[in-house]
Amino acid sequence: MDGEKAVVTKVVDGDTIVVSLGGNNEQTVRLIGIDTPETVDPRRPVGCFGKEASNKAKELLSEKEIILQKDVSETDKYRRLLRYVFLPLPDGRILFANDYLVREGFAKVLTYPPDVKYNEQFRQAEREAREDNRGLWGKCK
Repeated sequence: MDGEKAVVTKVVDGDTIVVSLGGNNEQTVRLIGIDTPETVDPRRPVGCFGKEASNKAKELLSEKEIILQKDVSETDKYRRLLRYVFLPLPDGRILFANDYLVREGFAKVLTYPPDVKYNEQFRQAEREAREDNRGLWGKCK
């Protein structure tokens, strides 16, 4: 699989992680195409299902070796790397974290062109999650 290997050193919230790219090179990464309910913005209350989304991201990604894949944009306005995150599993499969979080109802689709490589896949995952009342779709109004 194409991409850059990294190790997750911290999960900030459901859609933002900090990774080590080797040596002293730590970078904050924003998962492209998704938005989880807020948990860390001091200007906003914790969003419905925010803690669950953050906990799921921690469970999935904390201290794991991952593969980062870029779309078009390198960074956002906060200078976070914009990436798709893939998690190699012990059985040889690869979990697409961005898609998984949407598909299981921990995140909604949030697209900022030109980074739209997986937009249709995410929209289909969101439709299925909403129809099945998964995660935030069943818990939040």
